[in-house]
Amino acid sequence: MGAMKMDSARAPAAHVMLQAIPLVTRASPSAGGTTETQVALTQALAMIRAGFWSTHGELESALNGEGLTMPSGELNTGASGEGYVDKRHPHTYVHELMVTLRGASGPLAYSVTGGRGFAPFGTDDPMMRPMVKFPINHHLAQILERGALIGAVRLGPAIVEGGTFGGDEPTSPSSLPSLRRLGDSWAIRSTVLPWHGIELQGSYARVASPEQVDGFGLDQRKQSYSARAISVDGGRYLLGEWARTVERDHTRELSVFGYESALVEGAARAGPVGLAVRLEQTERPEEERLADAFRTPRPGSDLSINGITRWRVATLQIDAPSVTSGTVLGVPFIEIARLAASPRDSRSLVTPERLYGTSRFWMLTAGVRLRAGGAHARMGRYGVALEGGPAIATLAGGASPAHTH
Repeated sequence: MGAMKMDSARAPAAHVMLQAIPLVTRASPSAGGTTETQVALTQALAMIRAGFWSTHGELESALNGEGLTMPSGELNTGASGEGYVDKRHPHTYVHELMVTLRGASGPLAYSVTGGRGFAPFGTDDPMMRPMVKFPINHHLAQILERGALIGAVRLGPAIVEGGTFGGDEPTSPSSLPSLRRLGDSWAIRSTVLPWHGIELQGSYARVASPEQVDGFGLDQRKQSYSARAISVDGGRYLLGEWARTVERDHTRELSVFGYESALVEGAARAGPVGLAVRLEQTERPEEERLADAFRTPRPGSDLSINGITRWRVATLQIDAPSVTSGTVLGVPFIEIARLAASPRDSRSLVTPERLYGTSRFWMLTAGVRLRAGGAHARMGRYGVALEGGPAIATLAGGASPAHTH
């Protein structure tokens, strides 16, 4: 009940965080079987969280400049989604803009949230987690940048969220949700907080035609289960998750393709130095490539794929001691990833060897996480579903205070 009292007693306040990460990535090999090097400015964000109407209203806003800073995507071997492959797509300029109203009736707290943001499904946005490179399962484990209406109730350590949203994924950084698609999809998420800093989550979603804005593509059935732990000071963090997406032909109620992901990641800080590790196994569809080997048709020309590749990735990140200049905090880091890929079906004609010339890959990334303002602890939950706690210390650099709920 302590967390509920903290939520209901919070005073209205505005918190602003600016973030950008200049980095250089070398992937050997990457799409087309060649070694690629990219210099990019990723995760260019302006995040605002503000309270209003005493303690009853909240605004969550995240503006994302990746459409300007990395319009061709961020080099990320194994990644796919929204017409990109072996690169992470730039997010929309309005990544999040959600307004929440909350209230309470005795021990029951409740909230209603609407706008553009995350559906109540899966785990936190990877931008609020230790690794700079996104996991391959980004589109299996989160549903983001949707026009959504979400209700949440909380009783002691139990939280239930339900929401309806538009299934259409953005087609470009400037995309807005299709008004006629609003409400064609839904998701539900249950969370239990058995002890302080421990969170158990399970969610299910039915997403209508995410790949086809007109609504005539395959639908998705999505599941996610996770366990998350974070220490009181944010210095130790652990996440384990499993996610599955099944694509269905809704006209025949027939399952067509399915993809699974399992991921474990953890981080710890020893004084000024941070260490993070991620292990991931994720399945990815192999779609037709365009003349640009990093792009696939959007939308797809038909309902077929050329195969399914299973990726196994081990990533290590080391944070150097943070440095400050005025109000700006900088955390230098290096990430090294070892990747292995294999066809899920041994009879597949489309194999990593045919696509890349090998089934083993390296990716090395170095850069500086720049931030002004207190670190935001979480992203992807709203209202009474947003549990209090610190930001992960590897993100905060062990320095300036973090904005928490």
